[in-house]
Amino acid sequence: MKDKINLSINLGSLHLLNPVMPASGTFDIRDTLLNKEQLNSLGAIITKSIASHKRMGNPGPRIWETEGGMLNAVGIPAEGFKYFKEEILPLLEDFQVPIIVSMVGDSIADFCQLAKKLDSFKKISALELNLSCPNLNDGLYFGINKDVLGDLIYQLKKNTEKVVMAKLSPNVTDITEMALTAEEAGADIVIIANTFLGMAIDIEKQIPRLGNKAGGLSGPGIRPIIVRMIWEVTQRVKIPVIGVGGVTCTRDALEMLLAGASAVQIGSANFSNPYVMLNVIKGIEEYLRRKKYKSIRDIIGLVK
Repeated sequence: MKDKINLSINLGSLHLLNPVMPASGTFDIRDTLLNKEQLNSLGAIITKSIASHKRMGNPGPRIWETEGGMLNAVGIPAEGFKYFKEEILPLLEDFQVPIIVSMVGDSIADFCQLAKKLDSFKKISALELNLSCPNLNDGLYFGINKDVLGDLIYQLKKNTEKVVMAKLSPNVTDITEMALTAEEAGADIVIIANTFLGMAIDIEKQIPRLGNKAGGLSGPGIRPIIVRMIWEVTQRVKIPVIGVGGVTCTRDALEMLLAGASAVQIGSANFSNPYVMLNVIKGIEEYLRRKKYKSIRDIIGLVK
């Protein structure tokens, strides 16, 4: 009989059966091929980003595949809070795993109002703040201005009792400063990191490949940078870190865990393999057994 491996992890007050979950925007509970049993075997379920009102997103084309990943300029389209409450939330009621709602806002007040509405739903365990959207008050992006980032998290924490997860932008000079700001402002968890700003050009038509001109780069090409950022941030902050960016297999996830991440999100790999998260969970367990570890906690941050 095989020894039981403990894959569970605590992210503050958030308890996960294992450290693997989808990245917001790459996974739709309505369209997934995974059945209910498989979904309940994930560490958590993360919704697409929701907004207080309907958002149309960016003009097309919205996606362009690159050699090392994918550029996207989707623009976070959303149906709004009312649609989420009536159409999406009922679909989540039967799941036993933590439900994390990704949220986007146009201003600090907009974020806070949405957080207050979501706070009343017991089924929701945590709120993930998508900080790569612009602050319409001054054109700054929440994720790249330290003062705006800190103020947003500080104000939002007054409006919710949920676990607050700050999804940081990598498009900064020093991501450790942003992580420390998030921690000091009251974030319970930081997520490293959102997509890198990139661009592709059609040389024959001599126009950008994306309707929005620039977009976010995700996929395997960014993973080594994300692993480095995770390693740096976990040396500085005391709150848990979730890694995301370029995870396509067990090895990729293990790199992030060894660098210090307590959990990982899998994003664009879900498009090419809907079962990738299940494969990674199984692979992590096999790795721990092969290396004679009894718990996932034994390897988190092992690389110093």
